[in-house]
Amino acid sequence: MGKITGFLEFERQHEPHEPVETRLLHYQEFIGPLDDAAARTQGARCMDCGVPFCNQACPLNNLIPDWNDLVYQDRWRAAFDTLQATNNFPEFTSRICPAPCEAACTLGIDDEPVGIKSIERAISDKGMEQGWIVPQPARRLSGKRVAIVGSGPAGLAAAQQLARAGHTVTVYEKNAAAGGLLRYGIPDFKLDKRLIDTRLAQLEAEGVRFRLNTLIGDAPPPGIHSDAHTVLSADALLQAHDAVILAGGAETPRDLDIPGRDLAGIHFALEYLIAQNKAVHAGRMDGPANPIDARGRHVVVIGGGDTGSDCVGTANRQGAASVTQIELLPRPPLQENKALTWPYWPLRLRTSSSHEEGCQRDWAIASQAFIGHADGPLRGRLKALRCVRLDWRDGGMQAVAGSEFELPADLVFLAMGFTQPAAALLDGFAVARDARGNVAAATSGNGAYASSRAKVFAAGDMRRGQSLVVWAMREGRQCAQAVDRFLRVGA
Repeated sequence: MGKITGFLEFERQHEPHEPVETRLLHYQEFIGPLDDAAARTQGARCMDCGVPFCNQACPLNNLIPDWNDLVYQDRWRAAFDTLQATNNFPEFTSRICPAPCEAACTLGIDDEPVGIKSIERAISDKGMEQGWIVPQPARRLSGKRVAIVGSGPAGLAAAQQLARAGHTVTVYEKNAAAGGLLRYGIPDFKLDKRLIDTRLAQLEAEGVRFRLNTLIGDAPPPGIHSDAHTVLSADALLQAHDAVILAGGAETPRDLDIPGRDLAGIHFALEYLIAQNKAVHAGRMDGPANPIDARGRHVVVIGGGDTGSDCVGTANRQGAASVTQIELLPRPPLQENKALTWPYWPLRLRTSSSHEEGCQRDWAIASQAFIGHADGPLRGRLKALRCVRLDWRDGGMQAVAGSEFELPADLVFLAMGFTQPAAALLDGFAVARDARGNVAAATSGNGAYASSRAKVFAAGDMRRGQSLVVWAMREGRQCAQAVDRFLRVGA
């Protein structure tokens, strides 16, 4: 694959970045694609390693060595077709997937891995530019109707596969625009929402229908956003369709029940991110300005994952006085022990572009109490977070005596992950759940992705719990195959 000696001759080339001082002035994407020559050089580094661990590490089983080689040969259309064969939306994954494929790259054992993600973006962007993303409607319709609840990556992938198989697909979304957390949870500086709009237009041309502002079941609990002004029952959905796929997110946020939780200034991360995404798209989506404004304020983000990082980047763009991110777990090592971890996803310190823009990070920290202003015009508002340092030993933790301290905090964002799908939705369909509160469904055999209730299937976060976009797309595709088989043969 690629040039036989390419991995010996060429170093990894990284995508160009806009400088911090200018990208903080806007919410647009600031990472550019590799140009054609750089992408070809990067493709030349693919080693023809015999066993493509990158392919196995990718949940979509993307044919990575194949399109690396095609890019090296300057055969861009063939590379695009090969990429699209396994990945419905590579322009999403090439921007927001953490790239487990690169962690499994054989070259990465003693060198920097092939820039798989950057090549994928170069291919997908080329496809956009050249107009290769075209509708592929079914030649004939099956007469079967499928409802999909949720328009995130799992729902969209399932919808496209089923529509191309000839089924009539309707996607139900409780918010004002389709895309799920791709649209509402991920900031524009990581994913330009026009990419979503391009794919939605393709899906509509393939026959997929979208019912927006439509809630299925009872109102979601606090912490789960909804723009719905129409409500449909689970039974009504089942009566009108031959199959239903539950493909929403694991949207229930993990809360922090400590003293002072009721003070003003404490928000779930998505409260903040959704409002900002709507503000950015005010011209196209009629969104209001973000009522949560970090300008001039001390911000603390609790939780060290990607959602927390998105809060960091957004707060910096709003002009926060300071941004601090704390994590309960101990600090990961700077570099993993590759002899022990390769080709699996390694535990190591990861610094995002948002962290580079300005953020103090601290690990092994437990939050003890939110502290508010006791009097004056700010009474009832947050002013600090009381913390304690932790000692992690033998898989357990204990507070370090005398290590208590306070962080100034006008705003705190809770970004500690998500526990399960909205219980009201699952109650409405009366489906069995696993120990974590997700829809109980296997992923193989005749009953793949089928819930305990007839005609009801589940995929993505709603079945597996909070996970990556690439896993959601894999499950959406596989669930669509299971539903197609069910509709055609009844099993």
